[in-house]
Amino acid sequence: MDRVTRMAFATLAMALALAPAAGAAKDPNKVSQQLRDEVTVGGVRAHQQALQNIATMNNGTRASGTPGFDASAAYVTSRLERAGYKPQRQEFSFKGFTELTPAVFARTAPDAHTYVAGDEFATMGYSGTGDVTAAVTPVDVQLPPGPTANSSTSGCEAADFAGFPAGNIALMQRGTCTFGAKAANAQVAGASAVVIFNEGQEGRTDTPLGTLGEDTTATIPAVGTSFAVGQALAAQASTVHIATVTKIETVQTANVIADLAPRNATKAGKVVLLGAHLDSVAAGPGINDNGSGTATILEIAEQMAKNKAPRNPVRFAFWGAEEAGLVGSTKYVESLSEADAAKIGLDLNFDMLGSPNFVRFVYDGDGSLGPPSLPGPPGSDDIEHTFEAYFASKGLATDPTAFDGRSDYGPFIAAGIPAGGLFSGAEGKKTAEQTARFGGVTGEAYDRCYHQACDDYTNVSTPGLRQLADGAAHAAAVYAARVEPLGAPAPPPPTARQQSAAADSTTMLGHNDQR
Repeated sequence: MDRVTRMAFATLAMALALAPAAGAAKDPNKVSQQLRDEVTVGGVRAHQQALQNIATMNNGTRASGTPGFDASAAYVTSRLERAGYKPQRQEFSFKGFTELTPAVFARTAPDAHTYVAGDEFATMGYSGTGDVTAAVTPVDVQLPPGPTANSSTSGCEAADFAGFPAGNIALMQRGTCTFGAKAANAQVAGASAVVIFNEGQEGRTDTPLGTLGEDTTATIPAVGTSFAVGQALAAQASTVHIATVTKIETVQTANVIADLAPRNATKAGKVVLLGAHLDSVAAGPGINDNGSGTATILEIAEQMAKNKAPRNPVRFAFWGAEEAGLVGSTKYVESLSEADAAKIGLDLNFDMLGSPNFVRFVYDGDGSLGPPSLPGPPGSDDIEHTFEAYFASKGLATDPTAFDGRSDYGPFIAAGIPAGGLFSGAEGKKTAEQTARFGGVTGEAYDRCYHQACDDYTNVSTPGLRQLADGAAHAAAVYAARVEPLGAPAPPPPTARQQSAAADSTTMLGHNDQR
């Protein structure tokens, strides 16, 4: 399909998405325009500056369980209260992870080489503490890698470790199961430490910034490495030295949740939930990840509160401990009764909206990317097409990105709640085709400061943030005004580009990485 034809389909989808259903009191198109006029990038950037100031005063971080997170939650709460909301704190505990000293990872034989942290390796979140020098044993690795992501099942089954020499270091390949499952299986088999290297397909070659997850049973040292390092270790008998010093302790944190009541409760539809995680990683202030999403939905909340109450209730959720494994959003969904869960019409997730080398990614709600991408619960396609149609109406290209469970929509789709949202890219590298359509620099990460100390106030594309914030405001306005049920517009047929993207769709979304 050529671009003109696709734009025609998108324009039709836009008209259907915005058409007010029978009995609607407001035209969603007018409501959208009004809210987009009121939600300014200046307002979003002001909230980001406040979050930067908080991090600066709290050892450069806003991670859950730290004073920086507590101050961030207090800031969001005070802004919501000033706007007329009555925000609630949902307190919960989780296992916090801290790396106390920089890890060491070095090959000692057959030739010595010290690997560079952040480039050639990274400590896995929730790695145990240890100091190990031992031979490396590959575990069911697939070399060369399979044609698509998650072809490798390395370390996912106990049988993979048949004959594993106790005390050796397990070398495993990313793919299929979680990092935590791989590490736990290796420890049961007698491994003294684990090295997990990236799988090797396009977009899956760099060092994964992964986590074993707070619920892992593994207690041995765990590091992730690039595909090149893992392939080299698998190719010859090697001995490596791994040393990690970490702390895992139970800490308290919270979600902050605020509701905007509908103008007529008896005629209102289901809850429209806008969510963004409030915490950063321990390594940095997290002003793109995810100060950008936090600041955007806070600005939307403030502006929506100024206007006449919406037809449908709108809920704003600022999640804690996302970086520890989607803990806050999971706790929230698990706390819902069956009746309360049924009242939530959809979850709109905004996680990283200002990446410097951005792409306008839209979650693949209809599953049109094909395997391994799966469609979200019914209604998720509606959300995807609403975003696509909006950007098409502005002459702005989008790319789909898979639901792969790496952000806070995960617990909602697992509970059967429709979800969608926007994303500007993380550690993945921009392709030449994306550069031609979105601008930027080919071969560079979407966010070069992803999960690093340099993710500060300067680490944001203002044009990208403006465009994605407008898209977020548009969806919030449309779904807040539409009569239930939320009818799905006719989707445009998938393009050849979408079909070809299916093979590496899981590489596009790079956030809370547990697999």
